[in-house]
Amino acid sequence: MNIVHRAALAAVLSLAALSLSPIQSADAATQCGKASWYSLTSITASGVRHNPAAMTAAHRSLPFGTKLQVKNLSNGRSIVVRIIDRGPFIAGRIIDLSRGAATKLGFKNKGVTKVCFSKLSG
Repeated sequence: MNIVHRAALAAVLSLAALSLSPIQSADAATQCGKASWYSLTSITASGVRHNPAAMTAAHRSLPFGTKLQVKNLSNGRSIVVRIIDRGPFIAGRIIDLSRGAATKLGFKNKGVTKVCFSKLSG
């Protein structure tokens, strides 16, 4: 591997480490940070087809099927979502919500908002 390839690999690994660093541990009772939304119809990391209208989300490490209470800090709206996918993979974001969830939380047109979420039992 030559110096150019090593430098490129080091840059990619540095960016990957930044994008995968959660704001707080996935085991924390409540996590707060930036949320974004996405709208695909492909198969998710959990093996189910993504339904953009469903109340679902992607998280880097929470188990599939985990239910979260998510609150938009800018307007106080709150919903329950289920983790079905992995992501987000952009530095500084802690959760990717479905288009439907973003609409219910009132930030679809904005694209990104600050949220807090906590796991629900069961």
